[in-house]
Amino acid sequence: MTGERCDVLALEMDALECLMPMYMALDAVGRIISLGSTLQKILPKSVRQGAFFFDLFTVRRPGRVHSMAQLCPGKGQKVAVALSERGHASFRGAVVPLAGGGVLLNLSFGAGVLEAVRRYALTEADFAPTDLAMEMLYLVEVKSVLTEDLRQKNARLEGEKTQAKAEAQTDPLTGLYNRRALDQALDQFIATQTPFALMHLDLDFFKSVNDTLGHAAGDYVLREVAAALRREMRESDIVARVGGDEFVTVLPGLVAVAKLRAVAQRIIGQILRPMVYEGRPCTVSASIGMTVSNHYTSPKAAEMLADADMALYAAKRAGRGRARMFQSLIPKPA
Repeated sequence: MTGERCDVLALEMDALECLMPMYMALDAVGRIISLGSTLQKILPKSVRQGAFFFDLFTVRRPGRVHSMAQLCPGKGQKVAVALSERGHASFRGAVVPLAGGGVLLNLSFGAGVLEAVRRYALTEADFAPTDLAMEMLYLVEVKSVLTEDLRQKNARLEGEKTQAKAEAQTDPLTGLYNRRALDQALDQFIATQTPFALMHLDLDFFKSVNDTLGHAAGDYVLREVAAALRREMRESDIVARVGGDEFVTVLPGLVAVAKLRAVAQRIIGQILRPMVYEGRPCTVSASIGMTVSNHYTSPKAAEMLADADMALYAAKRAGRGRARMFQSLIPKPA
């Protein structure tokens, strides 16, 4: 109609449905006369043709709307509405008057579209072709995928970092801690003033096993000794291999000499048990030197290790296969 004004533009229902699948048409008294397919899909059965809008919905914006005149004072009134029943979706939209006194509401989910799509299993077909909701959902999904991918990569990097740290502190043959881990543990216990005992263990006759049965047998013995130490130690104890056949254990909180001697004797007994490699016996024993942190005014790791080493060689000189406490080696005053 070139050059003429079109005051009324009539739309067929199919066209209205295509453009606004979330429309709601009310008559002059507020009865629902038509609903878009998406609203029909998501609204409860109580919202049907012939039902009164104000019996089912609450208009949250603008406030105090209880009549058709208040609902649509003019063209393009913006509204926020929600079902009076709790637990259902809320909507935002615009209202325009219809000929004959009714109104047409074009609704949308607004910021709640993501939750609505998940809750009602909505697809692209449930939105108008011009609605940007699906594009927004696509971007949200892409962001979610990227975020999850980044989380997994960070988790892998953290796992690799943790593994690398563990490997840097682990003896590869026995799986025990190494000297670096031992030094860190000693520094931590001393810094936190945690009382602890220190044992230095050396295998007797280990060289003979290596010389007569070979290094494979020697490696087998070292792994068996490591297993014996794990059995006798608590989870909180530090067990480290610090040399070829030398081991150091740190026992936090255990400073009672009698209890420490009992632990040492159990370890010695475990290592004396027969070890057989490829049908051939591997005979070793263990000598142990011990000291405890409360024997020192200000404990120092190097000093305690040296004292435990001194006690260890006192045990070897006394006949091997036994334990000695460093403090008992100090001559008593006359």
